[in-house]
Amino acid sequence: MRFIKKFAVSAVAAAALIGGALLSPASANAAVPYFDGPWGPYFSSDNKAEASGFVSVEKHKTKKWYWDKKKVLVKDCYWKHGEKKCDWKYVWKKFKAWKWVDEYKFTVKGKLVNHAWDDHHKKYRCAWATFKIEPFSGPTYFKRFKNCHEDPKHFWFSGKNAEHISVKVSRGDHWGPKGFFGPWGTVYDHV
Repeated sequence: MRFIKKFAVSAVAAAALIGGALLSPASANAAVPYFDGPWGPYFSSDNKAEASGFVSVEKHKTKKWYWDKKKVLVKDCYWKHGEKKCDWKYVWKKFKAWKWVDEYKFTVKGKLVNHAWDDHHKKYRCAWATFKIEPFSGPTYFKRFKNCHEDPKHFWFSGKNAEHISVKVSRGDHWGPKGFFGPWGTVYDHV
C-alpha cells in the first residue's frame, strides 16, 4: 500500500513539473507593455485640420526560424576489390534552427477633426492625416486617413517593429491631400 501512495505522489509531482515546463514558452511569449502615450495634437499649416490620439506598443518574444550549418561526422562506406571499406569524414549538414527575438507590436489610435468642412468656396474641404511608418528593417510605408465631415473621425491601425512613426496633417479634396501641409510630428520613436 505504501508503494502505491509513493507512486501516486511521485506521479503528481512529475505531472506538475511537466505542466510547468509546457507553460514556460507561453509565458515567454506573453505581451509586455513597452510604451503607452498620447500623441499630438498636430495641425495643418492653416490650423483648419487637427489630428491627435494615443499609441501603445507591446513587446513580444517570438521564435525566428533560420537555416544553420553544422559539421557532422558520417560514415562513408564503399566496395573495393569485393571488400567493404568504411571511412569517417566530416560533412556540412544544413538544418533548421530558431532563436527567441523581440518583436514590438504597435497600435495607433487617433481622431481627425475638420474645422473647414462647410467651406464650399474652397477646394480644400477635407482634413488629411498621413502617417509615415519606418520599420527597423524593410521599406518605409504610409497610411492615410481623411475626414470631409463636421464630426471628428476616429481611426486606428496597427503593425509591428516600427522604429519611427510620424504624422503630417494637411488639407485636400476627397482624393488626396493637396495643400496646407503641416510639419512632420512624432507619434512614436523607439528608444
